[in-house]
Amino acid sequence: MHKRTGLPDPKVVIALDFPSVSRANSFIHQMDPSICRLKIGKELFAIGGPAFVESCIDKGFDVFLDLKYHDIPNTVAKACQAAAKMGVWMLNVHALGGRRMMEAAKEGVLQSSHQPILIAVTILTSMEEGDLRDIGLQGTPHDNVMRLAKLAADSGLDGVVCSAQEASDIRAEIDRNFCLVTPGIRPRDADVNDQKRIMTPDEALKAGSSYLVIGRPITQAKDPIQALIDINESIKGM
Repeated sequence: MHKRTGLPDPKVVIALDFPSVSRANSFIHQMDPSICRLKIGKELFAIGGPAFVESCIDKGFDVFLDLKYHDIPNTVAKACQAAAKMGVWMLNVHALGGRRMMEAAKEGVLQSSHQPILIAVTILTSMEEGDLRDIGLQGTPHDNVMRLAKLAADSGLDGVVCSAQEASDIRAEIDRNFCLVTPGIRPRDADVNDQKRIMTPDEALKAGSSYLVIGRPITQAKDPIQALIDINESIKGM
């Protein structure tokens, strides 16, 4: 159940990919925190900072702070502590930072009075096998996602960001409570844009995804709240 409203756990996390706080706020004003959550990434955080994150939380929204921390363990631990103090619902690190970094991140969260869900990015959904070869990673995106997801679980993290196409295999390998957050979600009538490994909302949940990150199909819709309602209707009861 959603902690503020008592309604069923909202599955849609809207990616606030806006170039200004004013445009983001204009969009947020149309949304209802009982039926969605918000994701704040690097661009908007660089513009609005912690004040913007806290303003979204004050409006009643759960916030996924998507900054993909990737640095030495001590630095990442302190960054996670700072993010936790803002009151975010979820934050992430990059699994390619390794076991010691992820363990330090978890410890940083555990030392905070507010303890958000901590997940790891595995392989970005825009990447294909050729992209991985370019940076020296052998195997398919799926191979690398599985390896990094297991490493994140072994490091004590609560879940991972992954493509819906890997979700079912991760579910088969890792505890059922492991949180799978899936970008690259597109309703059936939406453009795929720069995402390569995509699924529709209902397909992703059936595959084992816990939460669905959706941006442009909602944020650039003529009627954003109706677009959100339509997506929620398509996954109702799942």
